[in-house]
Amino acid sequence: MTISIILGFVLLGLVLLLALVLPSVTSGTVPFGVRIPAEYSTHPVVAEQARRYRRRVLVCGGVISVVGVGSLALTRQPLLLPLSVLVLVGLWYGCFFLAHQEIRAAKVDGGWFEGVHQGVAVDTELRTNPPRFPWRWLAPAVVICAGTAVIGILMYPSMPQTLVVHYAGNGTADRLEAKSVGSAFSLVFLQLGLTALLAGLAAAIIHSRADLDPARPQGSARWARHYMALGAKALLGLVAMIDLGLMASSLLMWTGTVTRWAPLVIVVPVLASVVAAVTVLARNNADRGGDGEDTGLTHRDDDKFWRAGLIYINREDPALLVPRRFGIGWTLNFGDPRAAMLLAGVVALIVLVLTLRFGG
Repeated sequence: MTISIILGFVLLGLVLLLALVLPSVTSGTVPFGVRIPAEYSTHPVVAEQARRYRRRVLVCGGVISVVGVGSLALTRQPLLLPLSVLVLVGLWYGCFFLAHQEIRAAKVDGGWFEGVHQGVAVDTELRTNPPRFPWRWLAPAVVICAGTAVIGILMYPSMPQTLVVHYAGNGTADRLEAKSVGSAFSLVFLQLGLTALLAGLAAAIIHSRADLDPARPQGSARWARHYMALGAKALLGLVAMIDLGLMASSLLMWTGTVTRWAPLVIVVPVLASVVAAVTVLARNNADRGGDGEDTGLTHRDDDKFWRAGLIYINREDPALLVPRRFGIGWTLNFGDPRAAMLLAGVVALIVLVLTLRFGG
């Protein structure tokens, strides 16, 4: 069994596990992206849709895993791995959308918001006194980038005249380039771009709008501050691990080392850090606190700003990032022009990665 097949099983398994776990760590007032009063969070329709969603995800995940990994084993085409993951994510969204539609229809037909006192809670100190940016968590990524650049500069004169810049799924070198500043330091440039992008996202998380529970304003405000700081630290820890993997990959290229384990140099630390970050955020996302508060208010019915429960569009909201309605983390406010600029940066970075790793 080749390394690519092992990675295929691991990656598809992680995506499937995440899909199964997310309903359990999502706030009970937004099951499958539908805003509902807290007293309806245990409604039979919500519970039944959660069960159906998991059954559908298991079936889709099993089929895609068998077909995707089987095709990868037969054809040895590495692009089948990301394609299988994309198909699984697409089917996962289809399962989510079915549950979303059913719960939303039940909410409308049952008049769940009739007679409910709706309200909005705001922590004004999130603008005047936001959580501090965790500079110490950014330091490892900066040190790794600087260290990689310094090592590369020192090794440049002794580097092989032909550099291995890409490995096939089985670990064999399948793309060589003549030594130059651009080819030798391509991963260093990628390190710098990733670090700048994710550090910017961490800063945006710190200043994002919190989705406070009007029934428990004080407790949810304390939780939101803690969760935003935790999210920023997780993102900075993730980029440090990515930079570490890129550093190790650069060392392989600079020393002319060819090993069948080369694809794991980047993949393993990144997957490990993603699993750790998701686990920590999921545990904290499920425990929102409240200290026995109850103002008698409930969240306003704001489904009109959310397309299919996932995409947030509100031109009157100055926040660039808002908490996700399903799962963990944050999503962009696509009504903000800055979102298009950020997406352009992400697309440019993806194009750079694909060029470096799969380009001819």
